[in-house]
Amino acid sequence: MDLQHWLGRATQAIQDWTDTFDPYRPHPSLRVDDDRFASVFAGFTERLKDNYPFFHPHYAGQMLKPPHPAAVVGYLTAMLINPNNHALDGGPATAAMEREVVAQLAAMFGYGTHLGHLTTSGTIANLEALFVARQLHPGRGIAHSADAHYTHGRMCHVLGVASHPVRTDGQGRMDLEVLQDVLRTGQVGTVVVTTGTTGLGAVDPVHDVLPLAERYGVRVHVDAAYGGFFTLLAGAGGIEGLQPEPWRAIARADSVVVDPHKHGLQPYGCGAVLFRDPEVGRFYLHDSPYTYFTSAELHLGEISLECSRAGASAAALWLTFQLLPPTPDGLGRVLAAGRRAALKWADLIEASDLLELYQQPQLDIVTYFPAVDPATLGGIDAASARILADGMTGSDPVFVSTLKAGREAFAARHPKITANADGARILRSVLMKPESELHVEHLHNRVEELARTC
Repeated sequence: MDLQHWLGRATQAIQDWTDTFDPYRPHPSLRVDDDRFASVFAGFTERLKDNYPFFHPHYAGQMLKPPHPAAVVGYLTAMLINPNNHALDGGPATAAMEREVVAQLAAMFGYGTHLGHLTTSGTIANLEALFVARQLHPGRGIAHSADAHYTHGRMCHVLGVASHPVRTDGQGRMDLEVLQDVLRTGQVGTVVVTTGTTGLGAVDPVHDVLPLAERYGVRVHVDAAYGGFFTLLAGAGGIEGLQPEPWRAIARADSVVVDPHKHGLQPYGCGAVLFRDPEVGRFYLHDSPYTYFTSAELHLGEISLECSRAGASAAALWLTFQLLPPTPDGLGRVLAAGRRAALKWADLIEASDLLELYQQPQLDIVTYFPAVDPATLGGIDAASARILADGMTGSDPVFVSTLKAGREAFAARHPKITANADGARILRSVLMKPESELHVEHLHNRVEELARTC
């Protein structure tokens, strides 16, 4: 789609709408001269060049990519009105859109009845899920994978509840034996399982955690902030190695968080939290006499810890879902391309004499390291750091990232490597852009070139 054309249509559509009201004269205090704006805008756009090329398939560093043009048009169009989805009278149209997209997300995860809303981030979405967990099990803590996002330990501190990190296995997934030992103490009220850790892209066995949680009277929350949309590929033909069981089991979990601003093609920030039992809404109850007066229907602010939220985020997601819905044939095709790219690169690395695969990718994140002689953690760490830095320079740059792997984690996967340090940085590539599928060989060849000089 032609973004410039539709941005022009967006501003015209809002102008046509505003023209239906009585004309008025803008206040002179808001007036800005075009020449002055041009000068400031030139400096602004120059400063924006101090960014990495997140849009380009040769950027395979962090979990960053531009939003879909439809999301940009949807966001800008609604932003010109600037609705606030806290109360229904702050954004009637975008509040309705939010309810519709949340229902689509709930259906994607297999929830029937549900209570949910959009948030400004996965961090806030997880905070809300842990807040409800605390209210349902006061005095009991939260168990989560040691490789889970640092959000969970941080939000436990904010909420004043105990955090119980659980050791991971040789694939970065929560160790069920250790989890059971933690649950036996009776000190845990909720287990957080992660479907797609931000480091390795590891998927905790949700289907195995659920019966354990039921045995010990514990709730289950799924942090699917990064990997949630991969549920669209569960059971889909041709997506090798993506086990369907953890994704299908999410339907039985008590709550789930997903970030549309990652694989949902949205601009930052757009997260979402959903609860399977709508009755948890009672923990949000509060009154705002100057906002909750226009409707007997539940206002979105009455089921959210956040107050003001951009209605434009809901509009952007709604417009995107109209074109690329959260279905296997919609967004599923986008994720499938990244998954295929990760598997292809893993095969190339396994056939390489210069690189070694750290572990098989479970989603679209590939982890690997340079083959050094002698094979020591110290040597791997230094070589990885050089590849990261050198890759971003020259006429044909590639952008990867690094991940610190501890001594024990390395030994579990590569026991023959001499552990002469506490750990080592490894290379990490996030292939969340579907275009990555067509550029994997180039990325691999460039990283091999860089490894050859280490």
